[in-house]
Amino acid sequence: MSAGLTMKPIEPLNDFASILRDQQTFGDRNNDDGGLSNTLNNEFDKLMIQSGLDIGPGVMLFFCLFASILAGGIMFVFQENPLTAAMLGAVGAAAPILIALVARQRRQQKMMQQLPGMIDELARAAKTGRSIQQCWEIVANDTQIPLGDELKTCSNRMRMGEDLASSLQELPYRTGIVTLNILVTALSVHQQTGGDLVRVLERLSQTIRDRLLFLGRLRAATAGSRLTAVLMLGLPVFIILFFSARDPEYFPKLMASRMGQNVTLIGVGLQIVGTIIISNILRNSQRS
Repeated sequence: MSAGLTMKPIEPLNDFASILRDQQTFGDRNNDDGGLSNTLNNEFDKLMIQSGLDIGPGVMLFFCLFASILAGGIMFVFQENPLTAAMLGAVGAAAPILIALVARQRRQQKMMQQLPGMIDELARAAKTGRSIQQCWEIVANDTQIPLGDELKTCSNRMRMGEDLASSLQELPYRTGIVTLNILVTALSVHQQTGGDLVRVLERLSQTIRDRLLFLGRLRAATAGSRLTAVLMLGLPVFIILFFSARDPEYFPKLMASRMGQNVTLIGVGLQIVGTIIISNILRNSQRS
């Protein structure tokens, strides 16, 4: 190569700006010894990614702070009671998180409904003799949102030079759907060892349909129990807010005595423990 030869610099393309941008996260997924704070940060990051709200964790924390100040400020203007304002402020801070949880659940349910049809189309594309990458790109362009967006992200990574296993590695994490682990594993194993991919995809599609049918029956059978659990979690908060709104001196009188303070602290602790237990039960029963 000539010493005077200069190479033309590579100019960034706007088409790849959304792919290469840094993603804001609070936790470190690769650090298993980060303690409780890192675990909570990872769960919060995962919630924001899987909810599909397209906002960062920092923006969500700002919304929580804004909702807390707004709700607590309104209550303080009406009652001029710091304790009641603080309680309503806590409820306001939790409201954006609840919205994100509902958005994630709806998004995952919609993607699960799209998944069998997507796998059927992938099997039909594989029958034509195309490579897995070409079949994936065709299916990604034909699948509607929200699953289509995640498939296109994987397709874009393939076009940028990543292999199939690396491109699909983040798909189960970004969607929160455990069933996609089976699809990703089947495609990765097929690329390494070969085999009848069409038959595997057809069986996987039927398995997912059977799983959706079972989950539908399970949710219908446990609908009353789940609603009762949610009601039991929210009832103590609404009772305290009701009595505080009816009598602004109710909570200060309760906290004035030593026994009232102890009973309140015990009640709050049991409420937190019950919320964690019931939330885990509801999450495990609806895992897709």
